[in-house]
Amino acid sequence: MPLRPAIARDTDFLWRVLLEAYNWNGEQRFTLEQLVADPYAARYLVGWPRRGDFGVVDETDAGEPVGAAWARCLPEDEPGYGFVAPDVPELTLGVLPGQRGRGHGRALMEALIRAAGERPASVDRLSLSVEDGNPAVRLYTSLGFTRVGRNGGSETMLLDVRTPNP
Repeated sequence: MPLRPAIARDTDFLWRVLLEAYNWNGEQRFTLEQLVADPYAARYLVGWPRRGDFGVVDETDAGEPVGAAWARCLPEDEPGYGFVAPDVPELTLGVLPGQRGRGHGRALMEALIRAAGERPASVDRLSLSVEDGNPAVRLYTSLGFTRVGRNGGSETMLLDVRTPNP
């Protein structure tokens, strides 16, 4: 599972991953066109990468991307679903359906958490939003994320990057 930093030319793949994250339960609840047109969804990727954005892409040995995780700070007047504060990047994680359950999600999350701590302006905390019923909550909890709030039918979770994982 080769991992590498996410860069500008990954934008189309990141949109695909965002779509998978929105359609996490296997149902086609959203289309890519709907996400691009939705101001809440689009704020996770429009202009990628902006200053302060960081992420990782997981690839097969043949160089085919299978998943990605990235983080972006969002302003208080344009929060994401897992917004905590303007200085807390909100992360997005997604793995293509045929690749789930093989450790890609954990590898991506661990790499993103490491990247947060290694940034020139170190990131102290990361947040995310996870819908009720999404089995990824077990991964997030195992990595040290804790529930800090709710937004509709989703939990907002937070990780202190400076605290060692359990």
